[in-house]
Amino acid sequence: VAMPSAVRVAMPSAVRVAVRALCLAALLGALGAGGTELTLELPDSAQRCFHQELESGIKFTLDYQVISGGHYDVDCYVEDPNGKTIYQETKKQYDSFPHHTEVKGVYTFCFSNEFSTFSHKIVYFDFQVGDEPPILPDMNNRVTALTQLESACVTIHEMLNAVIDSQTHYRLREAQDRSRAEELNGRVSYWSVGETLILFVVSIGQVMLLKSFFTEKRPSSGMAGT
Repeated sequence: VAMPSAVRVAMPSAVRVAVRALCLAALLGALGAGGTELTLELPDSAQRCFHQELESGIKFTLDYQVISGGHYDVDCYVEDPNGKTIYQETKKQYDSFPHHTEVKGVYTFCFSNEFSTFSHKIVYFDFQVGDEPPILPDMNNRVTALTQLESACVTIHEMLNAVIDSQTHYRLREAQDRSRAEELNGRVSYWSVGETLILFVVSIGQVMLLKSFFTEKRPSSGMAGT
């Protein structure tokens, strides 16, 4: 956040230290938000499940996206500790599922590629547990307005979160586009090789056909004796 030059000159050293400390806290809060990110390979006719023990009354969010393979779709479902299915989608390219736990125990979420018999999938998912802690102490219980310095730090924190989300989004887009480009390049290569073979066979056939037109046919010996 750029500050006017007059403010920078008149700012005491203690205030500058406080500004740096609060901005650093905002940065660490944005970069250290709890969660698990993973990119996994899902073979054809396969299923992979993950388990997480959670307390009751905790919020979690599951975001996933298929990066490559087939029609870029996958089945996904989430079960609570009692075996109840709380989320189920089939052949989805991407989705987001937020939920507040009602019971304590192990929650299971699975990705399935069982409907595909030959396509391998690469799936990215982000599993976030709990709410992000406030970057300022007693921020949720304050009765006074935030100071200009605190407001600036909160703005920086929100912008950093937006930057992280944008980087993740564009990283996934880049991986997906690269996979599609490589798949298209492979198809073009195979088609080019096929066309080359066809042209080669057609060329040989044409040469042999033209050669047969100009080949002199000699009369048989029987006809010559007569």
